[in-house]
Amino acid sequence: MDRFLSNAINKVDKKGRVSIPAPFRPVLGDARQLYTLRDVEDPVIDAGSIELIERKEKQLELMDPFSEDYNLYSFVLHGDSGELKIDAEGRVVLTDLIRDHTGIKESAAFVGRGHFFQIWEPQKFLVYQEQARKKVAEMRRAKSGVATRYGEQNR
Repeated sequence: MDRFLSNAINKVDKKGRVSIPAPFRPVLGDARQLYTLRDVEDPVIDAGSIELIERKEKQLELMDPFSEDYNLYSFVLHGDSGELKIDAEGRVVLTDLIRDHTGIKESAAFVGRGHFFQIWEPQKFLVYQEQARKKVAEMRRAKSGVATRYGEQNR
């Protein structure tokens, strides 16, 4: 199965349209719509094919359908999600809800995450990218207990 890999920053036009990166389009296949979910912690949108929703629904199926957790998760998954139509040129119109949640104005960062991708405001993405790389380096050093490539000992 193809995966969404890498990242790209594309301009948003005056009508609010932005092109899905060319390498992402084959992964979507013939899909004419994207499913979107607002992240509950970060100002980012998760987007992808129906597989995005189906994977989340599998998690929901493991929960007690009468529990508060189920009700909350179901609300976020179904009641707080959306769909974007993909036009013939491979563009989507970013809704006001997406723009408000992410802070996107003039351009959007598309970030591959395997079976889905994310849509970020570019500067927020760059900050997150740097933080994520640092945290992964720290986790790697902590797990291995060895010096970094530059000779700094892990303590």
